[in-house]
Amino acid sequence: MIEFEKYFTEILDNKIVACESMKRVSEILLEQYANPKEYRFDAEIAKSHTDFIERFCKLPTGKIGTPLKLELFQKARFQAIFGFVDDNNLRQYNECLIIEGRKNGKTTETGAIELDGLINDGEGAPQIYNIATMLEQAKLGFNACHKMIRQSPHLRKHIRKRANDLYFSYNMGFIKALASNSNSLDGLDVHMAVIDELAAIKNRDIYDLIKQAMGARSQPLLFCITTNGFVREGIFDKQYDYAKDVLSGKAKNKRFLPFIYELDDPDEWDDEKCWIKANPGIGTIKKFKFLAEMVQKAKDDPSFKPTVLVKDFNLKQTPETAWLKWEELNNETVSNIKFDYAIGGFDAADSIDLNAAKAICMRPGDDNIYVRSMYWIPQSVLDEQARSGNRRERDSAPYSLWVQQGYMRICPGNKCDKRIFLEWFKELRDTEELYVSFIGYDPWHIDDSLLADFKAEFGANCMIPVRQGVITLSQPMKELKADFQGHRVIYNNNPIDKWCLYNSREKRDINGNTQIVKELDRTQRIDGAVALLCAYKVLKDKLGQYINLNEGADEQDGTV
Repeated sequence: MIEFEKYFTEILDNKIVACESMKRVSEILLEQYANPKEYRFDAEIAKSHTDFIERFCKLPTGKIGTPLKLELFQKARFQAIFGFVDDNNLRQYNECLIIEGRKNGKTTETGAIELDGLINDGEGAPQIYNIATMLEQAKLGFNACHKMIRQSPHLRKHIRKRANDLYFSYNMGFIKALASNSNSLDGLDVHMAVIDELAAIKNRDIYDLIKQAMGARSQPLLFCITTNGFVREGIFDKQYDYAKDVLSGKAKNKRFLPFIYELDDPDEWDDEKCWIKANPGIGTIKKFKFLAEMVQKAKDDPSFKPTVLVKDFNLKQTPETAWLKWEELNNETVSNIKFDYAIGGFDAADSIDLNAAKAICMRPGDDNIYVRSMYWIPQSVLDEQARSGNRRERDSAPYSLWVQQGYMRICPGNKCDKRIFLEWFKELRDTEELYVSFIGYDPWHIDDSLLADFKAEFGANCMIPVRQGVITLSQPMKELKADFQGHRVIYNNNPIDKWCLYNSREKRDINGNTQIVKELDRTQRIDGAVALLCAYKVLKDKLGQYINLNEGADEQDGTV
């Protein structure tokens, strides 16, 4: 029995402990193996790649010079990637996503697959790229390749290291390391690309560019291998969600193959029997003792626990200093309830920062808080990116995409006029018949003229000052956190809301009072969370006057 069949069969037979995602991909692959249609499994082609690696590749670290012996799970993955082909022996899969815990041999694996792609894939002049956030990270796989070459008499005869690449004269191909923020990525003709630690990449531009650069190749391969990370709403989250959709059948893509190794439940993190779910190389590549020590340290030091849950078990987490845990702030519920009245709030920027506004709603007999959001950013922010030629958007956030999706609007010039908030609340009133009864605002940012305009539109008593600080916001912040913990805050899965909430940190004084702050990293915007807190403070203060206004709220399409 070939390793491909053995591994995935043992997963389904529960001989190998695996998560639900790996069970699902095993079902898909074995069904395709047993009942081929457009693509069939060619065992000879599949084994040619694993045989090449084990014959020519040596360990780049540790027992240097020792032949690289692939573990069963590695052989099975490679054989699945390369073994399914059409009638012309061109492979089915052109993209593979592997998510697994740290220290499961990713660097060695990427080095081996790059050498295989360079020499053993039947491609003329293949361009192979190892890509990461920083060039130093990208060079890890590149350097692993170089070490393997130096230790192999056969490889070092034909592959030479040039200034910026590893060159194979026989087919005029090369391997090269690139950083995701490089300005030299246009014009690539990619046969194979390895994106290392996808979870650390905040901007999806590099992913999109590499995909487009593969169009001229007959059987290109994008190989993404990563652990989870602390960057949310980036390319990793999008690819993770997409992989889940492919496995569930929600998304149809016969060219995309995901291997997701993760715990099914956070409570499994201290169950030794479950560790293999996220760490397929446990006991061989990854030392069992090492992981046991990490788990014990996390038990002794709660601040270290999020790192272990994320990096060793691939669970989404926020940092220990975060105001909200990931499982608290993450709410994918979408509501279509129509309200007549709302409570407003906004956070105004004095410079090129993000501007955020909220309209929150409640109704009698319903504990949920329903949130409408809008964000603004000056045009100059996007113009500067275009002028510089830098693909990494400011704050490493996909502002351009959010604008396209309608979550964000652009203000002309280099600063947003604060009248944008007034105009948005008027828009809700005039086009959606959603009337804002009260609006919470930071008086530091609003002049008398704009205040008068708000009152002229929404009533003399509509504007409620919300001063920023622990005296005003500590108790509302605690109550809002409780609502998040109860999953009562329905923000329609707005990605900017989620990003701002994820970035929000909690600062406590000696009396237990809390204040929302952001990290020293100014790119981590929290403006949406601040605007929500302003609206929430007013909601709590005016709840008796407000709640009965929406007694007849109409649930048009339900809540999903």
